[in-house]
Amino acid sequence: MTAVAHTSRHFPVPPAATVRTQVTVPLRFSDGYSTTADVLTFHGLADGKEHLLLALGPWEQALLGADPATGSPAGAAPLVRMHSECMTGDVFGSERCDCGPQLREAVEQIAGTGGFLLYLRQEGRGIGLYSKLDAYALQDTGLDTYDANLALGHAADERDYTAAAQMLHALGATSVRLLSNNPDKAAQLAGFGIGITESVATGVHLSAANGRYLAAKRDRTAHTLVLPAAVEPSAVERSAGNASAVPAPAGIPDPADLLARVEALVPALQARAADTEAQRRLPADTVADLHGAGVFRVLVPKALGGLGMGADTYAEVIRLLARGCASTAWTAGHLMEHAWMLARWPRQVQDEVFSHGTMPLAAATSAPAGTARTVPGGLAITGHWRFASGILHSEWALLAVDLDGVRLQCLVPVPELELQDAWHTDGLRGTGSNDLLATDLFVPGYRTLAWEKLAAPDNPGSRIHPEPLIHAPMGTLLNLVAPSVALGAAESAVDLFRDRLQTGGGKNPVGRQADSPLAQARFARAFGQLASARLLWTDALGAITTAGPGKGPDPTEAGRAEVRLLLGLSADAAQDAVRLVMAGSGAGVHRLAHPLQRIQRDIGVLVNHPTLSLDPILERAGRDLLVSAAGRFRSGTSPA
Repeated sequence: MTAVAHTSRHFPVPPAATVRTQVTVPLRFSDGYSTTADVLTFHGLADGKEHLLLALGPWEQALLGADPATGSPAGAAPLVRMHSECMTGDVFGSERCDCGPQLREAVEQIAGTGGFLLYLRQEGRGIGLYSKLDAYALQDTGLDTYDANLALGHAADERDYTAAAQMLHALGATSVRLLSNNPDKAAQLAGFGIGITESVATGVHLSAANGRYLAAKRDRTAHTLVLPAAVEPSAVERSAGNASAVPAPAGIPDPADLLARVEALVPALQARAADTEAQRRLPADTVADLHGAGVFRVLVPKALGGLGMGADTYAEVIRLLARGCASTAWTAGHLMEHAWMLARWPRQVQDEVFSHGTMPLAAATSAPAGTARTVPGGLAITGHWRFASGILHSEWALLAVDLDGVRLQCLVPVPELELQDAWHTDGLRGTGSNDLLATDLFVPGYRTLAWEKLAAPDNPGSRIHPEPLIHAPMGTLLNLVAPSVALGAAESAVDLFRDRLQTGGGKNPVGRQADSPLAQARFARAFGQLASARLLWTDALGAITTAGPGKGPDPTEAGRAEVRLLLGLSADAAQDAVRLVMAGSGAGVHRLAHPLQRIQRDIGVLVNHPTLSLDPILERAGRDLLVSAAGRFRSGTSPA
């Protein structure tokens, strides 16, 4: 079972919060225990939520390091419990977790020694109440608590304790005794400058319904829990109809499972293709389907809630989506890639953009690069960036700028940019690849990064995540989207042609067209061109994915030129297959309602993309493969 890693964070002390109100509240629990708390609210908490601090017992003395019994200095620190809100456990007494009993225990322990209970509004480890209940439903099928979150597109644990640190700093509690079984809480507090003088474990609150939940916390996130050797699952934790055993957690899908999910989307994408083109963006149902299938998670490291898969799975997903709709495949391919790019940024940016549950969607454009000038705290950027595919579905934009001859990438919230409706084309209309404009837009320094550093194998994200692809050059994926879309679209066109020949069509047909020798010959040629396209694409993909972890494609000029040549020729063969199909399908396929004419227009736009512009690809590949000392085909055959 894969562990969920929580690495220590080393943040500067967060902005100061101040006490807003303090009010005395008598407390009484259902078992009769009662005490009194001073409940504090705050101004300036980083996430804007209404977190509470309950000061319990002789907290002022504990804050001063005094012995609560005698009042004399003892050097002790206040006892602190950071308790994340759990409506089901705290209020309704749910036994699927241990939150309610932990809350009750913590209040009594802290009241006895002096300290603080921080009640943090982070339901369901930060994913929210509704999502937590959705995760419960997935747990009923066999997933553990962490895999259920991941299956919903969330991170395993999305809690952030910045506000907790702010509250403690506001009271001068720079050292605490931490009441918790969770090592991540101690790591985050320490990263915010709060010293942990002692870690005090909570009790083990085992019930008939929470055995697997507690075991998952022990086994996957190193909670300090001592459980019986065999914790039997309850009926609510068993899969339906199987009372003898809990199935192995389904967890993160493997590539085969993911591709099956994506293939199941193809009929719906085909049905929506015309609407996608008419809207000039992906329909909301399509975006929801892509999220649900896990498409946007494909390349993102697992620690950020992703699937951590490789370039081969990524390309296959795009190819399958293109069989349903080329615009959808193009947009999804770039949004997947850009989420992977975000994971290459430093941790501060990762924590910002991956903190909201679903995968962050970002458009990226560098055509042409904008300009930047240094201002206090960051940069002021100006530019008119074109072809921002997926911008209509994105929260973020990754923009190229030039600062005194150095190329940078800036990360900007989409609402801060002006969007220009400029994508009026004859193909790929559904990608919504509009333009972006900004004038002297402020970008904080931490959201700017040198392109050279971002694109390198040794990028900031590679210092955090173990997945091989995050250690590869960024160019590994940049040329894969267009040829993968072209191949999938051509496969769909040949399928439609086959169906047309076998079922009849055209004006006054005599018998089945499939019985005509001329139709048979044309189909064979189209099929052959499609097979060539697939073989070239597969060969190029093999050159990318077999180089070894973190290496990417052959780093030589000749190696890169060969991969681009194979991909360019693949798209060229795919387009030729579509031309053969169109020429043999009759005038009816040119009606705007027919999918073949849309495929023809989509692939026509694709092959004009710079990554598939064949003339420069052929010229460079020919030069490098012939002239370079490393210029040889990967079969090992040297030029004569």
